[in-house]
Parts: sequence; C-alpha cells; structure tokens
Amino acid sequence: MTVRSDRGGSALGRGLASLIPQRDTPASSVLEVPLARVVPNPHQPRHHWDDADLADLAASIREHGVLQPVLVTETLDGYQLIAGERRVRAARLAGLDRIPALVRQLADRDQLEVALVENVQRADLDPIDEALAYRQLIDEFGLTQDKVADRVGKARASVANTLRLLDLHAAVQAAIGDGRITEGHGRALGGLPADGQARVLGTVVGQGLSVRQTEELVRRLREPRVAREPAAKPRLDAELERVEEDLRQRLGTKVSLSRSRKGGRIVIEYYSDEELARLYDRLIGGPA
Repeated sequence: MTVRSDRGGSALGRGLASLIPQRDTPASSVLEVPLARVVPNPHQPRHHWDDADLADLAASIREHGVLQPVLVTETLDGYQLIAGERRVRAARLAGLDRIPALVRQLADRDQLEVALVENVQRADLDPIDEALAYRQLIDEFGLTQDKVADRVGKARASVANTLRLLDLHAAVQAAIGDGRITEGHGRALGGLPADGQARVLGTVVGQGLSVRQTEELVRRLREPRVAREPAAKPRLDAELERVEEDLRQRLGTKVSLSRSRKGGRIVIEYYSDEELARLYDRLIGGPA
C-alpha cells in the first residue's frame, strides 16, 4: 500500500512520494503500530480540527477500518507521526488500539514539508495555518519563497500573498482562521492600519459584508478628507478628529464633524438605499 496524492500534473501532483525516501520493500512493510505509542508531529502545520468531520471519519473507520496507512518515524519510545494526524485522531475516537503505518526516517524539515503537502493536497489547512507553515520553512529551515512554492506546487505569488496574512492584526487573523471571514476579506482589510483593521472587522462580520463590499469600505476609509467648509473654518482639535475617525470606522462610511459658534454638525454620507437602511438600523436599532 502506498501513499497516493489526490491530484496530478503539477508539482503538488507529484504527491508525497517525491518527498519521502522510497525503498524496495514488500507490502508487509505496512506495520500495525499501537496507537498508544504514536505521538504527534511537532511540526504539524494544522492547528484546528473539526469535531464533526472527525466524528464522521471515526464512523467510517469503525465500518471499514483505516484504508490508508499513516506515515511515522521510529523513536526510542515508539513512533512520531509525520502525516495522518486526522486519521490517528479518528482511529482513537473509533476505539482502535492499533493503526496501519509506513515507517520512514525523515529530517525535521522533511517532516514539516510532508505534513504541509498532505494538508494542502487535502485542503485541510486554513490560510493562517498555511502561512505559518510557510513562515516556518523560511525562518527555521532557510527556504526561499521560490523553494517553498516549488515544494508545495504553488505559484510564488500565491505563497507571497498567503504570507502577507501574517502582517494582519491578530483579531483579523483569528477571524480568518475560524472561518468568520475569508482570505479575500483579510487582504482587503490589510489596506488599513492595524488598529483600523480590528475596528472595521466588527462591521465586516456583523453586517456580513462581501469581499467586494469590504474593499469598497476600505477604499472609502482610506480616502483623504477634503475641505468641506470655507478656509477660515478652524481646524478640528485632536479629540474631535479622533471622534470623527471612530464614527467613520464604526458606521463604515464617511462621517464629517464641523464646529460652529453654538455647537456643530455631523454629516453622515451614504451611497445607496440599502446603505441608508443599514445606517438607519445601526443608529436606531430597527428597520427603516
């Protein structure tokens, strides 16, 4: 039994076989190893696991067994997992004591590469986990972005774009990781300063904005303010400027404050009937 890739044709389509040292061994080289002696891969790039997905796989394993062996390396105390942690977790849920495994000796970098390629092939990684794995290959193992792209079978631009997600505010990264927003939303929010990203995130999630709507919102917020009063109008003090900016971020549209001798005024702009209804709901708390 061999580990097969899910795709063909590209560098990624080479599958795990291109990363795993191959030996002329009989089919009996697939061992049944005790699950109790299998420890996780310290270089596992995936950090989030779907409980429902694991439960479904566990049910399938109870019915049919583990159809594809996991990949492990032998240690003094047992076996360290290289690829197949999802199958190991599900096998434990299914009540198995042993699991079929291929035993190979791989260096740390190769272990990370194999685990990363397996997860990318199965689309098991969220974009943040994928970016962290790329960063680890670069920082700890000295690979260039070109080398990372070659190893996982992706374009260098795709790897570079994924890595840029790590420059986003931590709250935005968390929202991408747990699926509240997409990678496209994250890239759009990256056009704002870090503190602005965190504030606008609430609007994007709360209003269910699409990527295109988020891009438009960011564009508006980045537009330089133009003079809206005669030149003789005194400039807003720092506190009012902060209030104006907070209102813009909170409402997701242009907001202007101006002073007068007996108070001042607030101007809130909108660009469609739908946006007016959204602002009304936000300000009043009910449908227009």
